[in-house]
Amino acid sequence: MKLYDIHPNAKIGENVQVGNFTTICDDVVIGDGTVIEPNVTIYPGARIGKGCHIFPGSVIAAVPQDLKFAGEYTTCEIGDNNVIRECCTINRGTSASGRTVVGSNNLIMAYVHVAHDCVVGDNCVFANNATLAGHIIVGDYVILGGKTACIQFIHIGSHVITQGGSLVDKDIPPFVKAARYPIQYAGVNSLGLQRRGFSRETINNITDIYRYLFQRDLNVSQAVEEIKERYGSTDEGKQVLSFIGNANTGLMRGYTTTKRQ
Repeated sequence: MKLYDIHPNAKIGENVQVGNFTTICDDVVIGDGTVIEPNVTIYPGARIGKGCHIFPGSVIAAVPQDLKFAGEYTTCEIGDNNVIRECCTINRGTSASGRTVVGSNNLIMAYVHVAHDCVVGDNCVFANNATLAGHIIVGDYVILGGKTACIQFIHIGSHVITQGGSLVDKDIPPFVKAARYPIQYAGVNSLGLQRRGFSRETINNITDIYRYLFQRDLNVSQAVEEIKERYGSTDEGKQVLSFIGNANTGLMRGYTTTKRQ
């Protein structure tokens, strides 16, 4: 007995498993070997890669929660080998960019929300209840602690880790830990970088770069000049300088012992 609903125009790859009471709509593409558990809904515009595993209750490519959305054609593009746990929601894009993008090899835990027009890189971990508002860019190897809430238009650099319960309302540059409220620098993500094969010299350079940016009595312009002079020729220096130059919402603050008022 048929216990799921797959639209005849959906393009389903080889060896795809579909659980009971799942709905797959028109204009959906699903890659080979993907597993879709029961009670999943996949709306038009979904593009899901190979080897993904989508758990019960998740909703992929629903229309954006944006009052400006006027029914325009957009997509939700998900790469290969992603694990999307229970009750996640990943919306499709709006006319602003036309698509929402999630890369490959990500673990997206239960109840995570990825809103319209977000771009998420590869090898990320979003812990339970993490929430991305619209138009957010997330780099590779980012770990968002549980219940991290990110406001619209921010940019999170690669290799960042946030403390659980963080409210991210400013851009977070690459390679760092971010915590507290308001969101602020909490050190270099040294352990994560070591696990990913960064050399001790590179990690030391990154630590020095952020001393200039966050721990010395310098404004951003002064810190940038110091970083350019000392580390501008290194890959890590170039990444940090590029991030600062493209920051949209302002950088998170450096470490402070000032308490929230």
